[in-house]
Amino acid sequence: MRDGAPVVGYRAHGPVAVVTMNRPEYRNAQNSAMTYALDDAFARAVDDDAVKVIVLAGAGDHFSAGHDIGTPERDADRSFDRRAVIWWDHVGRAGVDARLARESEVYVGMCRRWREIPKPMVAMVQGACIAGGLMLAWVCDFVVAGDDAFFADPVVRMGIPGVEYFAHPWALNPRAAKELLFTGDRWSADRAQQLGMVNHVVPRAELEEFTLGLAERISAMPALGLALAKKAVNQAEDLQGLRPGIDSVFGLHHAAHAHNAEVAGDSLAGLDVRALRR
Repeated sequence: MRDGAPVVGYRAHGPVAVVTMNRPEYRNAQNSAMTYALDDAFARAVDDDAVKVIVLAGAGDHFSAGHDIGTPERDADRSFDRRAVIWWDHVGRAGVDARLARESEVYVGMCRRWREIPKPMVAMVQGACIAGGLMLAWVCDFVVAGDDAFFADPVVRMGIPGVEYFAHPWALNPRAAKELLFTGDRWSADRAQQLGMVNHVVPRAELEEFTLGLAERISAMPALGLALAKKAVNQAEDLQGLRPGIDSVFGLHHAAHAHNAEVAGDSLAGLDVRALRR
């Protein structure tokens, strides 16, 4: 909860669960509280037999501006009940020990768990979908974007090779992934659709109606059939190298953090959200 409102909202729309990030004043930047609340909401939807499809949304004008690297509610120094459990708690540790532990849990670990959710997931994207926002969209099975949506991964400006869940060559293609990373440019929803990252682009005013309609059509399919079809496609992606690719780049990601900390005294090379928008 924050200011009396949940940091992640949950509502049922017939057979569809709508999970909504609720930090609109910070463009839904993802602190750990939000990440763990998302995990709770997804688990609730998986455990509810009435839910056939999950829609992931962002409150306000933006889907997500990425990881929280500077709001007053940044909580990277706090412990939470770990769910991915692939490393120990980061709090009280130093250097790479702390960063690797935390990012293994809240970024790669969480994203992998969410990608394997046995119910179809649809990202409903408006406005900004930047860096860590891409990770949330990419774990979903469909991406529906409003015509005001834009996408970017500008972290090469920090000397970092991409966000932690490095799905770029699979969500796009290798040449497009390089352009997205090498330039740090923002891509329109239309460009993202041309490159296969987005399924549909619709007028912003029609985004929710279209997305819920798509989710309802999907929900007419048998639950087991949907779960098996999703697993089949995910396994094919993994055979194409997605899982080991993420592992290999995660190491490069942390080499970059460590280099920044040693050379610049800060793992993000002294850059903040404002600098990344340039």
